[in-house]
Amino acid sequence: MVDSVVNHDSSNQTNTSETTINLDNPNYYFNRELSWLDFNRRCIDEAFDKENPLLEQLNFLAIGSSNLDEFVMVRVAGVYDQFLAGVKVAENKTQMTPKDLLQCISEKNHDNVDIQYKRYNEIIPNLNALNYSIKGMNELNEEELAQAEKYFTDLILPTLSPLGVDAYKPFPHLSNKSLNILVQLEKKKEELTAIVPIPSLLDRYTTLEVGQKRTIILTEDIVVHFISALFAGYTIKYTYPFRITRNADFDIIEDSAADLLALIEDYVKSRKKGMAVRLEIDTRGVENYNSEHHEFLQNILELADQDIYLVDGPLDLTYLFSLVDQIGEEHPEQLYKPFTPHLNPKHLGESLFDEADKKDIFFNHPFDSFKPVVSFVEQAAEDENTIAIKQTLYRVSKNSPIISALKKAAENGKEVTVLVELKARFDEQNNVYWARELEEAGCHVLYGVSELKTHSKITLIIRKDDNKIKRYIHLGTGNYNDKTAKTYTDMGVISSHDELASDASSFFNYLSGYTERPTYKHLHVSPFEIRDSLIDYINEEIDYQKQYGNGRIIAKMNSLTDKPLIQKLYEASQAGVKVDLIVRGICCLRPGIPGISENIHVRSIVGRFLEHSRVYHFNRNGKKHLFLSSADMMTRNMTKRVEIEFPILDQDIEAEILNILELQLADTMKARVLQYDGDYVRPDRTATHLNSQNELMKRATAATQAIQTMTIESKKKEYWFTRILRRFNN
Repeated sequence: MVDSVVNHDSSNQTNTSETTINLDNPNYYFNRELSWLDFNRRCIDEAFDKENPLLEQLNFLAIGSSNLDEFVMVRVAGVYDQFLAGVKVAENKTQMTPKDLLQCISEKNHDNVDIQYKRYNEIIPNLNALNYSIKGMNELNEEELAQAEKYFTDLILPTLSPLGVDAYKPFPHLSNKSLNILVQLEKKKEELTAIVPIPSLLDRYTTLEVGQKRTIILTEDIVVHFISALFAGYTIKYTYPFRITRNADFDIIEDSAADLLALIEDYVKSRKKGMAVRLEIDTRGVENYNSEHHEFLQNILELADQDIYLVDGPLDLTYLFSLVDQIGEEHPEQLYKPFTPHLNPKHLGESLFDEADKKDIFFNHPFDSFKPVVSFVEQAAEDENTIAIKQTLYRVSKNSPIISALKKAAENGKEVTVLVELKARFDEQNNVYWARELEEAGCHVLYGVSELKTHSKITLIIRKDDNKIKRYIHLGTGNYNDKTAKTYTDMGVISSHDELASDASSFFNYLSGYTERPTYKHLHVSPFEIRDSLIDYINEEIDYQKQYGNGRIIAKMNSLTDKPLIQKLYEASQAGVKVDLIVRGICCLRPGIPGISENIHVRSIVGRFLEHSRVYHFNRNGKKHLFLSSADMMTRNMTKRVEIEFPILDQDIEAEILNILELQLADTMKARVLQYDGDYVRPDRTATHLNSQNELMKRATAATQAIQTMTIESKKKEYWFTRILRRFNN
């Protein structure tokens, strides 16, 4: 997986000892889009890891497909827009042209898709051992075929609408990512083309049961097999399923907040009708398939050859999510072993505020339960001492307990202010719904900041305690989403620290009112301020390195794309600062460049949980400074979003987070290390087999057991004390 812009001729590499170093050199960077494709390849590669249970391997194939859909709709579509607009340079690091970039994306992604389907076809036969099989129609026995025909006649056929295409019947508009069937017909030597859209409300597959055996049949396979029922009097020459992906990369022009709800709804509708940017075709049912078979579709959709994906398997492997759930109910041994997050009973209900008064409370989800974060809002909603609740929401779950608690708080007479970010991509419709629900419940709802996305994760609760105002805050790296909190790694802190709480009040006043940007004591808030702070801390570390020789930076994030920050990290490396980066996804920084980045090491961890926390640590000659943030080192987070970076002020928590970082830097099982040429290689496992996520699960389980043991011992002591007291009284 070598980035195409790398110049491998060592004679052309910059000799930093003899020439002035130009950190704008395109060879010092990886392209963002190509780096993302490398990340998706790492997800697909997890399906090859035999240490993952069988059904989890299928899940990783589904994740690869889901990821890719969004990438094509947004990122590839954006490059196409640049190409059509005549933009000369696609981005400011590698200086690739849009045309060259589209070609490189296509080549790398075709390789990924080929590998993905190769693995799919290897895994599927293994389901037979679980009494499940995914069959094509020609593999069915008589009894199965009869069941499939009845299913087609009763439940599928009435819903189908065949659409002829000719001079009087223009090519229909097919929805983004929908499944369709192309049918090439012949009658009296005249060839005709028809399209049969498969309604999205139909189940993607059906399960046929014969004895103990279960056979999975995909809906599109059933439709193709019985397609002649729709075209009486015509000969079917060939037919195949196809899928169109459309441009969903539209800008939202915000005229006024009053119109924003309606504007977002119109935006969601328009996304379904964007320009086609990818055509996928399932070629299994066509003998001797060649480009002539899709020439009609390619021409009418105005797509280049590089936009066509011919696959040897079913389209849209996200159907595997529901299949894994179904089979997993009968065969849980083929899934990850169940894990129960650590939950300290003191961190629930009213005692949570008492605990926060004593000491900041740290959570490392999903190893620590998300329930205390939900309880934080629920308790405030019911507590008669609560005066106000303020919170930012970016993505929440379908039946969000956070939303329910906020509505309950408003009904109980609390002042509730909620910023719901309507522009959260692909969650716009959900957030419009929640905004209206909250408004109807009596909450003050803010729709975000004009031209910016509010991506920060912050909650402020104001209580009256002994005739004094007391403020409590939660700050985190991840969304207030109880579902993703079970599968994403994120960190958060609940605190009653006066100065942090004061900063939180200033932040919400800035969002809700008309005031100049506040000056904060502890928080750094983007746009721009977080980048400035990180550059300042990196400069500090360079100075410490020059004075004491112990400069070290550890940073963990989802993606690294921001050029000013990359260049500053290069400067730190040149000064001798040791830089360890844990970057799960995109990384535009190229490590190992002689004289530029040989002191920078980059690793990506892809495993059971999606690594999502953002942590920035600076050694500062042993004084240490550690921040958590909602922001990655990406240009969009630095300049186009409202983000928060906050310090860890408790030394015990700081030490715990540092321990987690060091654990991940020692991971040999789920980490891949980024090389100079763009390859990601697994670390040497000869000395140790360490899976950092598994280790954190073990620690969480041990912490839970320790609390249970303490509780049992405490009850024993209470029991014996009571018995002794009774004897004494008698």
